[in-house]
Amino acid sequence: MSGGVTSGVTGGVPGGVLGGPPGPGPRAGPQVGGPAGQRGGRQVVMFRIGTESFALEAGMVREIIDPIPATRVAGARAHLDRIVNVRGNVVPLADIRGRFGMPAAADSPDTRFLVLEVAVAGDPVVVALVADKVFAVTEVDPADCEAVPPVGTTWRPEYIRAIVKAGDDFIIVPDLEQILD
Repeated sequence: MSGGVTSGVTGGVPGGVLGGPPGPGPRAGPQVGGPAGQRGGRQVVMFRIGTESFALEAGMVREIIDPIPATRVAGARAHLDRIVNVRGNVVPLADIRGRFGMPAAADSPDTRFLVLEVAVAGDPVVVALVADKVFAVTEVDPADCEAVPPVGTTWRPEYIRAIVKAGDDFIIVPDLEQILD
């Protein structure tokens, strides 16, 4: 495959890989992967929301689960308006479609929740993120990560840590701290 993504590699992420600072939590943990690839690439979990492809460092993903019942929270912000019970813990459920200008969408048979540990204001926070489909753990070469162009996209640059070239496609590496704040 040309571009910055290589499929089928297993490995972990020692944090801060895709242009951001390393965060707390299990970034280097073996839950999703092991050591970085031999080319210096980093492991990411690829998923889709709406028509956009996203990637998050594999080490920040605790687990990927089927959708579970969620409870609306009165007065909560639109992108964090529900909570779920994940293994006995109350976890905010984030739906970031609105942050990227996408309309709301109903769950499909491919919908999954990515349970993540994210640093928000310097503190580790466990949050579940709605994804329309989760693909594979793949390897990204940090050299293929670029900043969001200042013009020509509809994405809000403060919500994007980097853009990764993958052949003719681009993959968004979201800045979850900014998105969830």
